[in-house]
Amino acid sequence: MSRLTVYRDDSPEAIVRRTEDAAEIAADLRGIGVRFERWDSPVVPPRDATPDEVLAAYRPYLDGLMGETGAGSADVVRINAATPNLPALRDKFLSEHIHSEDEVRFFVHGWGNFVLHVGGHVYDVRCTEGDLISVPQGVPHWFDAGLEPDVVALRVFTDTTGWVARYTGDDIARQFPVT
Repeated sequence: MSRLTVYRDDSPEAIVRRTEDAAEIAADLRGIGVRFERWDSPVVPPRDATPDEVLAAYRPYLDGLMGETGAGSADVVRINAATPNLPALRDKFLSEHIHSEDEVRFFVHGWGNFVLHVGGHVYDVRCTEGDLISVPQGVPHWFDAGLEPDVVALRVFTDTTGWVARYTGDDIARQFPVT
């Protein structure tokens, strides 16, 4: 189930707000410029579907989204126990960073937490199957799919070179473990 947990950025033990209501999550995130929505697809490809099969299943959604955002490419990312160099990959995502374009993800299977650091608060967004999140360029954030990830997601890029992070050097991600 999708969930939003908000903390003050100087108080990881004190929850300011928590909700599992998708409409409330979307409204709260819209207040900081983040897009969050649920897609109800009549077709959910199997977990082991090829990237082409996943892209084909969501093509109508992708075409609309890419037209709205001006995105130039979409691909499928699969992170699980078989992912090469998984500990190093997880560590890379767990460091607070920003991007020069919006980071757009749609969760086909599994879950992952996008954790945003905005305006003196930390927004921990648990995204699950059917969730779309778009983190605006320049918003400091990190990502975690846990110690034993099993996630399949669509990634949408404007810059066709793909995922490029600029690390902030702030160790805040270590202070706010994913919930």
